[in-house]
Amino acid sequence: MLDTPIVRIENLRVEFETRDGPVVGVEDVSFTVNAGETVCIVGESGSGKSVSSLSLMRLVEYGGGTIAGGQMIFDRKEGGAVDLAQTDQSLMRTIRGNEIGMIFQEPMTALNPVFTVGRQLSEGLRVHRGLSKAEARARALDLLREVRIPEPERRLDQYPHELSGGMRQRVVIAMALACAPRLLIADEPTTALDVTIQAEILALIDRLKRETGTAVVFITHDMAVVAQMADRVVVMFRGNKVEEGTVEQIFEAPAHEYTRALLAAVPKLGEMRGKAYPEPMRLLGSDAHEIKPIRGYDDELLHVSGLTTRFPVKGGFFRRTLANVHAVEDVSFTLSRGRTLSLVGESGCGKSTAGRSILRLIEPTSGEVRLGGVDIMALTPPELRRARVDMQMVFQDPFASLNPQMKLAAQVAEPMRNYGLATGSEIEDRVAMLFDRVELPRSFLRRFPHELSGGQRQRVAIARALALNPKLIVADEAVSALDVSVQAQVLNLMMELQADLGLSYLFISHDMAVVERVSHDVGVMYLGRIVERGPRAAVFENPQHPYTQALMKAVPIADPRRRKSEKDLNFKPIPSPIHRVGYEPGPSVYKEVDPGHFVLTSESGY
Repeated sequence: MLDTPIVRIENLRVEFETRDGPVVGVEDVSFTVNAGETVCIVGESGSGKSVSSLSLMRLVEYGGGTIAGGQMIFDRKEGGAVDLAQTDQSLMRTIRGNEIGMIFQEPMTALNPVFTVGRQLSEGLRVHRGLSKAEARARALDLLREVRIPEPERRLDQYPHELSGGMRQRVVIAMALACAPRLLIADEPTTALDVTIQAEILALIDRLKRETGTAVVFITHDMAVVAQMADRVVVMFRGNKVEEGTVEQIFEAPAHEYTRALLAAVPKLGEMRGKAYPEPMRLLGSDAHEIKPIRGYDDELLHVSGLTTRFPVKGGFFRRTLANVHAVEDVSFTLSRGRTLSLVGESGCGKSTAGRSILRLIEPTSGEVRLGGVDIMALTPPELRRARVDMQMVFQDPFASLNPQMKLAAQVAEPMRNYGLATGSEIEDRVAMLFDRVELPRSFLRRFPHELSGGQRQRVAIARALALNPKLIVADEAVSALDVSVQAQVLNLMMELQADLGLSYLFISHDMAVVERVSHDVGVMYLGRIVERGPRAAVFENPQHPYTQALMKAVPIADPRRRKSEKDLNFKPIPSPIHRVGYEPGPSVYKEVDPGHFVLTSESGY
């Protein structure tokens, strides 16, 4: 590693103009990035980490910000050092993309939906490098090979909507690397991705950095990713840098209380080893009550047998059914009262469809679902409506599931009004009590959803789900969009409610460390089937199915001394769940490897 700083940021200050006067986004931030080094900027939403990166690209001005002070000295390959804060936009256009590349968080918005992948990749090469059309296309093909996209020749002529999320993110990385930049800025590049795709992309960025000597600024709120990637870490809080050090110093001897709180809130894979039951996390500053394991009960609440959900693929002039998407295929499990069963797997494995099918928000094709002895599949619409008192859902995005025009008190009261469970002042008292339960101040009763943070909105969604005293709550990726400390608080809240009210959770997630923390039992899903299920300790400590093993290997661990290497990862592309009309796969056949621990056998029809 060379000790020549490619970028030196000194006393950076960024302001945003609002109706109430200027708001400081970043204040007095300084750090350097050397060649061949990865500096991770960590912090939670609103800490100023993305503003710092957009300032380096001078894109912050297009978002209403101004660089009010400080220097950003960038060492160009030819042309010496320049202060990016003072550079005019015409020179910035030459530097941007050519000498500083950027990977944005959301690949669908970073790509133009009306141009092919090949055209978008070759555009920068033709503008910055003056290549001909044929040369640019050949280089684009090489780039797609470098980022390990399967069938690169075909991908060049495809449009972004034809690619999966992981592939789109690889295309964005290939675009950022097209002109071999000296500095690569990666802003939350893996936040929206599955654990296996995230592992591949982190390994890819790391390999490219080693091979080309590029300096990397990596922005994330995921401390496990920091442990995997960083050489040095800059911790930001409310626009200020509160701590900086090597990755080992930050993880093993954090000096600032905010860094310590951030690390305490990270669920680490393996920390539940030897514990039979889930238990809330110990958060800094909240050790008031003793932490008790949540045992649950033995009586069965939910019984699912042979659940199958398929969606027709229609086409042609008469909109005939040409094929079926086998989203959920022969899924069976039971869930006892006061316990949590987690369904884990990657995008498209059918876990969300399974959760919605159980509540009949999506009508299953076949199967049996019994909740407290009631056959949910046999209910008429009016009966189903009454049965919904006992089963509620918490969705991934609370902003989409709350009504933006209703005050929060009215939204939490609405289920009780709909079912006539309470009236007048009784409703008001119950709503206030629910707000106390989810630890929201009563002053929030009169607020609207847009006035709350993401974590606060999710608490309102949980309060609304609790309004009818349900027996079962299906939590579909309920904490995946939250910052790490907010996520830890919401998980603790859910576990405390479970202990107090005897709630059962069907917890749907792709975050293995969170699942290990909250689950009594786990079912691993792949291509619509449960490939392995059993007690959490058995599945996590003794995974038997090759897919479960690959999933466990891919999870980054929040410990810089236990980094994953690229050779640990060997993922095969997931086959398509779309089959011709009339195709009937065989039933799921399981082998019991330990008491209660079942693994799908190879005889099962895929």
